Amino acid sequence: MTSFDSSPTITAWRALLAVAVVFMMLATTGWTAVRHQHTAAPREIALAAWARDRIGGRALPDADAPAYRLAHFFATLTARQQVTLADTYPLVVGNMNGAPASLRYRANRHALEQAESEERQRTQDSRLTRDGRHQALLRLERFRSLLAKDRQILAFDPSGRGRAAEVLGDLDRAERVSVVVPGVDTNLLTLERTGRKENAAPVGMARSLYDAELTARPRARTAVIAWADYTAPAGLGMDAALGGLAASGAVRLNALLTALPGTSTVSLFCHSYGSVLCGLAARGLPDRVSDIAVAGSPGMRADNAAGLDTRARVWAMRDTGDWIEDVPNLEVGGLGHGADPVDPEFGARLVSASGAIGHSGYFEPGTESLSNFAAIGVGAYGSVSCASAGQACRSEISGGLRV
Repeated sequence: MTSFDSSPTITAWRALLAVAVVFMMLATTGWTAVRHQHTAAPREIALAAWARDRIGGRALPDADAPAYRLAHFFATLTARQQVTLADTYPLVVGNMNGAPASLRYRANRHALEQAESEERQRTQDSRLTRDGRHQALLRLERFRSLLAKDRQILAFDPSGRGRAAEVLGDLDRAERVSVVVPGVDTNLLTLERTGRKENAAPVGMARSLYDAELTARPRARTAVIAWADYTAPAGLGMDAALGGLAASGAVRLNALLTALPGTSTVSLFCHSYGSVLCGLAARGLPDRVSDIAVAGSPGMRADNAAGLDTRARVWAMRDTGDWIEDVPNLEVGGLGHGADPVDPEFGARLVSASGAIGHSGYFEPGTESLSNFAAIGVGAYGSVSCASAGQACRSEISGGLRV
């Protein structure tokens, strides 16, 4: 080996190349090649109309106003006026932090009905390519699924690859709220799956967690949000190795958390690239967020748990068969996501992921990973199984429930 081969410059370039190659594998739900994305932005059109409208002689507030101002605005409206706005501007009200949750559910049902009708017509368009028609049929199937009875859609935007969020349980009455933050390849088409891979998709993750929380504490008033309301890296690409999309998503996540109704305690469950987002959101989390639990994390863009600058407890797990272990934990020039959260020196509370099935199996029923998530979600910290012998991961937690 020459001195040139061992120079700091070459070492740095090798590190960059390694990070670039392995992060090209960061597709938590497989390939999603969406070649025919919709360029129309129906929500942007609706926002422009909202900005010009009035109700009861008053101008409508800025749709991007702080949640507390929007909550006050809706509180001053009659029930009839609220419904009128939800039915007239479903893509605005349905995505508006500060609007009552029940009103958002109503608005998003209207938005989904409109999207379903438009997509049904699009499937008959003779100008579509074979692949374009296939994509349209997949979207149509997704819209019809989300319109199923009793589904509570908290956010829905069909633009581009699409974004959505669904609530399980009663969000208004919940004492504990869990938010599932998924990773790469999250969009409308990968929002949910059926069969063997059901629990690897955001809605399946949330349903598994909700059921496990009810098992852990049957009389608990809990709610779980499947939060796919951010633009995630799509398929194989450099976006997965960078933090730009995670930073934008962190802003959206904190906006949601700030606007949640009531005084419920909130826990975040962040998978893969979702943990990068949660790491960047940590500094701005509202005080009601008590716990951040990450699984299969490539890093949280911090050198250690203290560097997240949050009062929330930080938990971390990784299955022994998770390929994410082979991803270099570095950050060079914005590429890579930093220290490994399951490294003891990071300072997270290390919990068992026994039974998890690789990178996408942390929410499988019957696994210790899921039961640990559920225990954290309902505050039953005494039931959490640590990654190693002893009770180190449960130390210095007061007020935890034992079940």
